[in-house]
Formats: sequence, structure tokens, C-alpha cells
Amino acid sequence: MIKKSVTTIALILCVAISMGQSSVDLSQKLPFDPKVKMGKLDNGLTYFIRQNKKPEQRVELRLVVNAGAINEDDDQQGLAHMAEHMAFNGTKNFKKNDIVSFLQDIGVGFGNDLNAYTSFDETVYILPIPTDKPGNLEKGFQVLEDWAHNVTYITEDIEGERAIILEESRLGKGADDRMFRKIYPKLFEGSKYAKRLPIGIDSIIKNFPSDAIRRFYKDWYRPNLMAVIVVGDIEPAAAEAMIKKHFAGLVNPANERKREVAAVYPYKQTDVEIVTDKEATDYSAVINYPYFYQAASSTVGDYKNDLIERMFATLLNQRLQELTQQSNPPYVRAGVSFGSYARNYNGFSAYVDMGTGDVKKGIAALSEEVERAKRFGFTTSELERAKKNLLATYERAYNNRDKNESGNYVEEYVSYFLAGEPSPGIEKEFELVKQLLPTITIEDLNGLTKLLKENTNRFVYVTGPEKKANDPLPDNQTVLNVLNEKEKATLKPYEEKAVSSSLLTTLPKAGKVVTKTANAKLGTTELVLSNGVKVILKPTDFKNDQVIMNAGRFGGKNAYAVADKFSAEYATQIVSAMGVGNFVPVDLRKALAGKSLNVAPYITGTTEGFSGNSTIKDLETFFQLNYLYVTAPRKDTALFRSFTQRNKSQYAMLGSNPQAAFVDTLYKVLFNNNPKAPIVVPNSSYFDKINIDRSVAIYKERLGDVTGMNYVFTGSFKVEEMIPFIEKYIASLPASGKKTNFVDDKVRPLSGKKQLNIAKGKEQKSLILGIYSGEVPYSQDLELKATVLSEVLNIRIIEELREKIQGIYGGGTFAQLEKEPYSNYSFILQLPCGPEKVDTLIKAVQKEFALIIEKGPDQSYLDKVKKQLIEQQKVVLKENGQWGQTLLNSALRKADPSFFTDFEAKINKLTTKDIQQAAKIFLGGPNQFTAVLMPEAAGGEHKEQKKGF
Repeated sequence: MIKKSVTTIALILCVAISMGQSSVDLSQKLPFDPKVKMGKLDNGLTYFIRQNKKPEQRVELRLVVNAGAINEDDDQQGLAHMAEHMAFNGTKNFKKNDIVSFLQDIGVGFGNDLNAYTSFDETVYILPIPTDKPGNLEKGFQVLEDWAHNVTYITEDIEGERAIILEESRLGKGADDRMFRKIYPKLFEGSKYAKRLPIGIDSIIKNFPSDAIRRFYKDWYRPNLMAVIVVGDIEPAAAEAMIKKHFAGLVNPANERKREVAAVYPYKQTDVEIVTDKEATDYSAVINYPYFYQAASSTVGDYKNDLIERMFATLLNQRLQELTQQSNPPYVRAGVSFGSYARNYNGFSAYVDMGTGDVKKGIAALSEEVERAKRFGFTTSELERAKKNLLATYERAYNNRDKNESGNYVEEYVSYFLAGEPSPGIEKEFELVKQLLPTITIEDLNGLTKLLKENTNRFVYVTGPEKKANDPLPDNQTVLNVLNEKEKATLKPYEEKAVSSSLLTTLPKAGKVVTKTANAKLGTTELVLSNGVKVILKPTDFKNDQVIMNAGRFGGKNAYAVADKFSAEYATQIVSAMGVGNFVPVDLRKALAGKSLNVAPYITGTTEGFSGNSTIKDLETFFQLNYLYVTAPRKDTALFRSFTQRNKSQYAMLGSNPQAAFVDTLYKVLFNNNPKAPIVVPNSSYFDKINIDRSVAIYKERLGDVTGMNYVFTGSFKVEEMIPFIEKYIASLPASGKKTNFVDDKVRPLSGKKQLNIAKGKEQKSLILGIYSGEVPYSQDLELKATVLSEVLNIRIIEELREKIQGIYGGGTFAQLEKEPYSNYSFILQLPCGPEKVDTLIKAVQKEFALIIEKGPDQSYLDKVKKQLIEQQKVVLKENGQWGQTLLNSALRKADPSFFTDFEAKINKLTTKDIQQAAKIFLGGPNQFTAVLMPEAAGGEHKEQKKGF
């Protein structure tokens, strides 16, 4: 091989960049992805079709309506959203709830699969259809067509849906909502956007005449404002035929209303708004620069500008993140972004969250960094790192281009139809990025500061807890003064130190693979290394460029005494905040520029280990980073102080949030104030009890010795190519031979039947939590039955408590079985609701629980749940992450992997008697703890009652 000199290589690179610059025609129109068939029917309906077989036997359908809250008349506020709800309440071909029932029958879950959303400018209906059975797709298209023009709007259904909409509205109420509603009108002052929050106005929802919502549907649900998107395992010709069959007959109204675009106006002056609330938990501030009209990107030059904007925001965010590394950081977090709620409007905004810290100091620090960027711009080294990272992102997407999920494609075409966002396809995008990045200069990047220099009028708002004596909350003039002072302050350009790109100064002495065993059934290769570590390798073709790591063993923080509780609890977070090897977190990010990888340590109550992911080209760096997390956690007193200070500030006022206070009290009562009980709601005082030396020592005890560790790698690799990395960086890890195991710390929930009532919060909001717990021998079979029981009950809860009683918007149950530290179960019920419905809902859910214990579920419900879980399993069977977790669970707990690989056979064996028996175990046990949150206005106090649920 002929070796070229460094000078020659540099010259070739410069020539290549120069050629790239000269060959890019910035005026060229961006193409639309040629792999997508886009068309338009005579009635104006647009359609997009793409064949994609990931996942197989599944098609993603979307009905996109180019109308939302912005199109409402004054008497219709909230009705765009309610019209979306009404689509599920009955159509010409599907009676009330028949759509949901049909889709459940074919394995589509309501809420997690079947869904819809309404925003300011659009309404989108989401319908994934399994195609394993003939007729499913045809019926799915019929549903889509009915949503488009056949919703019945029966008065009785409209009246019934009002309460459900109000329950959804209730869920969002609280301090943040109250403050936001005061700020939002000023954010878009003079624009229709200021008066059209999609959730609407409660008084209108309660009282609107039925014809108002019918009018909205008639005006805006029309084919020339619609798109149908079909992506999945289907022949394009067949999809096009179905679209024409179901949508060609739709007719636009004779005197259609114009689909106007709402304007947004620039701020006339710099203004400050300070809004407080007694239930707010932290102080934050946002500096909004004026919004400006920006047509969707349509040329290569526009695309280049989009890349510049992304890098500008990323680099400024990185600088802001660096300030949090100070021993006394000026804020908890801060960041900047471009964007807007309003379609085709863009704007720059900067936010800062001070927790309970000094508001003036936080705003000053944020303003100073924005001003520094305005004055001096960014450095060449920053730009080059940003280019590397952006290129790596597109390269990874390109490498996985034929393994992309249908749902990801669908979102692109929704954005293209609604806002004209470019969708040239990843092949073209990667080509453009490779051509454009070398042409982007530091002058291009810093030129974006012109936007900030020319738009001096801003709207600044500060939110936080109500001011008390000595609170650090400035007034409006003080905030203005801070902004003005920073614009005139003497500042220095950003400086950074040189950082090594090599993670390891000395490479470890490699170990060896001692044994190698193939498991043909699972498609795995199992290695035992010279240090005793076991490694499982499963090559897959699920992605072309993805490697997932799951590593673990028994151990965990239960082993530590109360005095070490918080040092152990936050040990991995503290080490991550201090860095590894010679790298603080900021330097590590710089060293990893252009690489796509991540490693994260974890310590739970009973287990410990690492997780991570990487691309193929970055595998060696990936293994090196894991090596550092085992062998070289840093101790950095300044970064430790930064970690504790930020967390103390973040959580100091968390108890002001009614639900946080409720859950905190609930768990204290549930575990009888046991000092070793798990932490559910953090408290700022916890961080004063952490000892840095003890935390680092605990980390090293738990993760610095890999004796008994199991590593699992799944993804797009060849076994023989992985082994050299494994021998060098895993077989060389320290392993003393000292065995670890979990400890049963004897923490148990209360026994018996008890009820807790808590009055907290000014909103008329309640929350019912039911916790059924007990000890039961663990088995995977019982765990599966618990999952099915929970899903059956969730269907019944939606049918009875939402649709009939109209007492909830969402809610349900979930089940958890644990084998360690002792075999136990928890079956949790959660029902957010209004205080006036608490008793009714408790009685209704008691009835459902009693019924399933007494008679078991109806066969139809069991069949729906089976089908839904089978469809979900078909997807996860081709996901590297799920395989990794399954194989680690099998290695750690000797779990039977057939519950993953042969899931369909396992679940199809279940009978209604099996689920009835499970209900007796989980719902009929002696330990039932019920907690109810009521608003303060409802009266009452913290009460614990020995009373059944």
C-alpha cells in the first residue's frame, strides 16, 4: 500500500470540498421521495402511498385534515377537538363504539395503537391495520372513509361526549396551565392563535348547541383539505385502488369556506410578564424573539439554511449546558430553539429553569450566553464538531434506510402535506448533507446572529411560585434591566480547551474467549471469557447499523444500610455527572463528536449493570467507553457540588404540586414510613445526605468488579468481528471472583385493607389510586395471566367508566410481578377524575373487579386482548432491544425464552378460567390499599381509614 503524506491528504480534502462547493446548485428544487406515490383525486383529496415491510403484515393508515382549532368560529372553541372525539362515537357504517370494538377484535388497541390528535392547524386520525386476515384492510379503509364524511353526530352522542372532553380538559389543569393561559394570549398578541387553544373553553364545551359542531364538520371535513396516507406491507396499486374506491366519491360543499392562514405579528416593544402560582414548583423564564413568516423549505439552499439553523441551536445549547457544570450553577437547565405553534412561522426563543434558585442570576446567565453568540459567534472547532455529529445522524439513518418503520415514514408525509416540509427521502438527504456540510462556513453559521441583532423587541415571561418574603423573584423592570445590562456588558469570546479524541491513554491487555457455544434455537453464540464474564451474541438483520448492549447481574443497592441510602441511590447519576477517565462530561461529548454511541450504568434495588448502543463503525469506541465506566469513574468535587445544587434547587418546591404531594404521602403510608422504602418523589434534603466518597465507593463496589456479569449484544454484527473487541475490552475487565447477589431488605407494604384520603390542590381534580399487593410464587405463566387480566379490565374500564358513566377521560390498571428480592405482586388502579365522581367510580370499578372474580371475563374480551398482545409481539420480535432484555433475563433469572419466542402459543392456551383464577389472586387478596386525592375546596384532611376499597 502506498502511504500518502499528510500534506497530500489535506490537499485532496481541500480539492474535494472545493468541488463539492462548486457542484451544489442552491436554487435547485428539492425533489419528493421517488419511492412514494403521491396523487390527487378529482375532488382535491391528496394521497401518499409507500410500500414498506417493517413491520410485516401491517399497514399504517392516516386521515389528515388540514383544519384544526384555528378554523373554529368564536362559538366553536374546542369543537375541532371534540369533532375528532365524535369520529369514534358513531358513523354511517359503524354504530357507537363499534369502530373501537372491531379494531380491538383485529388486535388494534384503543389509545396505544388507534388514536387521533387535534392541533391548531390540523386533525390527524391514526389507524394501524394488521393485514394477516382478508378483509381487515378493506374494513380499515371503510373506517377512514366514514371519519372523512360519515360521522353521524347524533345529539345523544354529542351530549354524552361533553363530559369526557371536560375530563380531558381537567387532566391538564393545574399551576402550569393557569400560568400558561395568562401568558399565551400575549405570546401571540393580535393573532387568532392567541384565542384558539385546541382544548377549547370549558363553558363552550358545556353549553354549545349541537349544530355548532355539525357546522364545523360540514365546513372543514372536505376532500380538498384532506390527505390519505398509506404506508406498509401492501402493493401500491392495491392501496391506490382502495383510496379511489372509498374517497373518489367525496364531494366538496357548494359554498366552501376559505381555508385562511392566521397571521402572527411582531412585538411592538420589549415586554415582561411575571406570573406566579402557589402550586408552582420552580422558577423559569423564556425570552421570545419575534415570530416571522417563513415559507416551507423548497430548494437546496433552503435545506442548507435548515442545517445551519440546527447547528446554531445545538451549539448554543451545548454552551448553556456547560454552565450547569459549575460548582454553583446559575440554573438547573437552559436551552434555545427555533419554531412556533403557528404554521409557517418561525422564531427564536431561549428558556432557563432556575428551580428555586436566583431568578435574576439565571436570566442574566442565559442572556449573557445569547449575547456572546450574537457578538462573537461560534468557533471553527465548534462548527466542525457540529458537522461531524450531523453527518453521523444522517449516516445512521441512511444505513438503516431499508429497515425503517412505517410509522416514521407516515409522519414525514403528514408534515409534507400540511406544511410543505421537505421529504426527499433519506438517500437524497444524505447525499445533500454530504455535499452541503463542507460548504457551510463559520460566516454562514454566525450570520444567523443577524436575526437576533435586528429583532430587538422581545416578549419575556417568568413563571414560578407565589412570592414570599426574601424570595428571589425580580419585578418587571429588574428583568428588563438585566437584559439591557447584558447587551452592554463587556464580554469575552467563548474559549475552549483542546480535548483528546482518544478515550484510553493505554490500551488494556486483552483476555481470551475460553469457551464458545452455539445455541441454534435462539440463534445465539455464548462465550465465557478468561475473567469469568459471560457474553451472549445474537446477530440480527432487524437494522443494518445498530448494536444494542444489555449487561447485568444480581446485586444492587438493597445491600446498603440506611446511612448509605442516598449515596447508593444516586451513585450512577453522580458518576455520570463527574465523568470517566480523563474526561468530564463536556469533554467527553467533544471527544465523541461524529460518533453515534451511548453507555449508561445502572444500579437498581436488586441488579446492576450497563446498557448502551452503537453503530458498527463506532464499536471500538463503544467498548472503550464501557471499559472506562467500569475501571475509571472520576471523582470531581466541583461537578459533584453542581449535581447536588441543581437537584436541590429542582426539587425544593416539588411538594407544592398536589399530585406529587399526594403520591409522596401515599408511599410513606404504604410502607409505614420505612426509611429504606423506595424513593418515588425526590426531596431536596436527600441531596444533602449524599457523601461523594461513599457514592464513588459504592459505584466501584457494584460496578468496578465484573465478576458474574452477563453481557448481551444484539444487532447487525458478525460474531467473529465482535470477538476481538470483547477479548480486548471485556475479558480485560477486573474480576476478583467475589460473588454478588441481591439482598432482601425486608421492606414490605402495609397489610390489610386501608384507605387514605388527602385534600390538596385548588383545582377540582381528584385521583383514585388502588394498590393490591401480596406475596405469591413467581412464574412467567402467572405474569402473563396478570398482563392479560389487566388488559381485559382496561377495556371494561373504558367501556363502563368512560363511555357509560362518563367519569374519566383515561385511566386503567397495570400489573407487576417480581421475583426479587421476594416473590410478590402489585396490581395498580389509576383513575383521574372529578371529585363529584369519586364515589361513583369506586363503586363501578369494585363491581368490575367482583364480576371478573366471580365469573371470569367474557370470551370476547379475552380474544381481543390475545389478538392485541399477539400483534404487539410480532413487532417486538424484530427489535434488538427486546431481544437483548429477553436474553439477559434468561441468563440472569433462568427465564424461559419461549415466553418471548413462542408468545402466540403461550397466550393462546389461556382460558377465561385462567384469567378468573388470576383475578382471585390479584384482586381478591387481603392487602388492598386505596388512596384518594380530593381538592382542598372539597374539605377533609389527611385521613387513614381501615376500610376496604
